Amino acid sequence: MHAPVVPLPQPTSLRLRPFRAVRYDADRVGDPSELLAPPYDGLDPSRIRELRRHPHHVARLLYADAPQVAARELGRWLRRGVLRRDERPALYVHQQQRGARILQRGLIGDLLLPRQAGRLLPHEDVSAPVVRQRAAHMSALRAQLEPLLLAHRGTESTTSQLMDRVTRRRPVTVARIGQITHILWACDDRAELEDLVSALSVTKALIADGHHRHAACLQLSGDGTGPWTGSLALLVDTAMYPPRLSAIHRTVPALEPAKAARNAAEVARVRPLPGGPRPPEPGELVLTGAGQAWSITEPDPGALREALVDRPGLWARLPAAVSDHLLIRHAWSVPDLPGAVTYVHDIRQATAAVAAPGGGCALLLPAIGQDTVWELAGAGVLLPRKSTSFGPKPAAGLAMRVWGLS
Repeated sequence: MHAPVVPLPQPTSLRLRPFRAVRYDADRVGDPSELLAPPYDGLDPSRIRELRRHPHHVARLLYADAPQVAARELGRWLRRGVLRRDERPALYVHQQQRGARILQRGLIGDLLLPRQAGRLLPHEDVSAPVVRQRAAHMSALRAQLEPLLLAHRGTESTTSQLMDRVTRRRPVTVARIGQITHILWACDDRAELEDLVSALSVTKALIADGHHRHAACLQLSGDGTGPWTGSLALLVDTAMYPPRLSAIHRTVPALEPAKAARNAAEVARVRPLPGGPRPPEPGELVLTGAGQAWSITEPDPGALREALVDRPGLWARLPAAVSDHLLIRHAWSVPDLPGAVTYVHDIRQATAAVAAPGGGCALLLPAIGQDTVWELAGAGVLLPRKSTSFGPKPAAGLAMRVWGLS
């Protein structure tokens, strides 16, 4: 896999390199809408089982029983022409829209991962076991099935104008997943690639989604050589396309709601919500379960300091720090074990999961702002895990990075 010779950006810029994407061959397998998936953590187990019944759905690679199983499946699909590598290296314009409204547009390429601190900013902590699992999966497949989502704040419009020109041509893929249409254009013309690479001048970017995959690449890169020095990435200018930030909610299946409310009252102000659960306001958490709901505000400063000992001081104002450390760990003594706490992106799904008696309780969190995320990431402060969700996210299987093929 050889990229064309193009002028390199300034050394202080992030480098997004052309590559030959592996994509579904619609002539062989039909509409790719039936084969792509939301990001890795965007599906519940029942939906995963349903999607895996399709013989060529990307969920069979993402959620295989073992990495070696996924690797064999990927090899078969490549040999049979289910998946095909594009003939020429390209950068890919990726657009997401709802109806005629463009939600997001960015560039997909092979990002040379910087080793210097401060150029690629993570904003959330990672789990070491999850990083090992992602690394084992990627290493076995010798592939990345979905890109990192990287946000940057652009100051010029040259790149946008070049992408506009590319989108006037016929796209190489159009797929609809839920309410969102994903459209992909390949920019493989040498002169256009030179213009795009020259125009890109991104000195730093925020990892909006894909922290564990990024950490897995760094773990696999070892001595800084080989394919893991790069990563499949979607780079989006959030000055032009502001992201949607939503909260990630917690459910605690083994915790009785009324007991949780009583214990929470020892470390914060707790008030019943007679009208039932509702979205939390800024500075508030909402506890719900078995048809009841409570507002939780004004955490006790002393209890919060004790719960956040050895944690960054700025965490005290973060909803996920209050929920996970002050309430779940400190007040409720829920162990940090698999399945003890589950994370749910949809507030209605979280509420419904605990609506019946005996179903446990849910803790609903407010969203935090993009400026807060940038401020903390720039200061080197990582948010608690599962603090926020950036969107819209790219689809898995749309343009894959696979190497080791002839």
